[in-house]
Amino acid sequence: MLDQFDAGHTKGSSHGSSRIFRLAYPEMIYVHLAQKARGLWQQLETETSRRVLRVTGAVDHGDPVVIEALRGAMRSAGARCEVLSPAAAHQRWPMLRFDSDVLVHADGGRLDADEAVGALLAAAVARGAHVRRGVRVESLATRTDGRVEVRTGGETLIADNVVVAAGGWVNALLPDVPLPPMRVTQEQTAHFAVANPKIEWPSFIHHPEVKGMTGGVSPAPSGVYGLGDTGADGSAGVKIGFHAIGSVVDPDNRDSSPDPATHEQLQRYAEQWLPGAEAATAVSTTCLYTQTPDHNFVIDRQGPIVVAAGFSGHGFKFGPALGELITRLVLDNATTPALFAFGPR
Repeated sequence: MLDQFDAGHTKGSSHGSSRIFRLAYPEMIYVHLAQKARGLWQQLETETSRRVLRVTGAVDHGDPVVIEALRGAMRSAGARCEVLSPAAAHQRWPMLRFDSDVLVHADGGRLDADEAVGALLAAAVARGAHVRRGVRVESLATRTDGRVEVRTGGETLIADNVVVAAGGWVNALLPDVPLPPMRVTQEQTAHFAVANPKIEWPSFIHHPEVKGMTGGVSPAPSGVYGLGDTGADGSAGVKIGFHAIGSVVDPDNRDSSPDPATHEQLQRYAEQWLPGAEAATAVSTTCLYTQTPDHNFVIDRQGPIVVAAGFSGHGFKFGPALGELITRLVLDNATTPALFAFGPR
C-alpha cells in the first residue's frame, strides 16, 4: 500500500472519531452491502480486539416519500425496522425533534473512523501487507506485457494488478480511464457539546421535502446528517453536517478553514432541531468529498487497474464489504454491479 500521507492525516475523507453506520437506503444493493459490512466490521473487532462499531440505532425523518422508499427497501431485504410517530420518537429520543413519521432501525449506529482505519491496517499488515507512507504516486501506465508501471517520486514499481483508491486525487492519476466526472468539494461539520453526555444519540438523517424542510435554516437540498461524536477534548457530543453543499476545491491547494456562514447555519439548525445539543458550543471542521454526479460509487476495472472512487458522503460504512468486491475484481476477474461501472452518470 502506497500512501502519500502519514497515518492519521486529515487531508482526505477518512479521519475523525465518527461516521454513520446505517442500513436505510432506497436501493437494495446498498442495504445488502450494509448488512454484509456489519458482520465484517464485527469480525474485524474480534480479530484486532479494537472497538470499531457502536450500535446505537439510527433514525430517518422528513420527506414521507423518502421514508416510505427506505422502509420498503429495508423490509424487502429482511432488515429490521419500524415506523414511529413524531411524538413517539421524541419520547424515545428527547434530544431530537421530528417533523414526520420516523423510520427506526436498531442495527444502525456509528463507526469510529480513526479506530477503523487503524484496525484495517493492522489486520492487513498481520497478513503480510507492506504499508509505505510518504510515497506519492505520480503516474500509472499499463505495459505491453499487461502489467502496470507505478511511478513515484523516486522509483518505478511493477505490479500485476493495481487498486487505485485515491479519493480526490483519482482524476489526476487516471486521465485515460473512463471515469464519470468526479466532483471534489470541501465539506463542513460542526461538533456540539450535549446537555446530557450519558444519553446515547442515534445516528440520524433529516431528508428535505420539496417545499423546504427547515423553514430556511438549511441550504442543503440533500439533507442533514448527525450522530454521536467525541470532541477534541474527549468529551461526548453530537456532530451534524449538511450533505454535499461545499465548494469545489483542489485537494492539493485548499484552505481547510471552516466557512463562517455555514458554521452559523449549522448552529441555527441545532437550535431548531436538536434540543439536546448546546448550540453555542459549535466547533466546525472540514474534510474532502469526492463524488460522482449520481452519488453512486465507481468500482470497476480497466485491464490490470481496478478503480475504487467516489465514496464520499456515504461510503465509509461499507468499507470491508467493498473490499471484498474489489478483491473479486482483482483475483477472480469478476463483473462489477452495473450501478458501480465506469461511464457517464
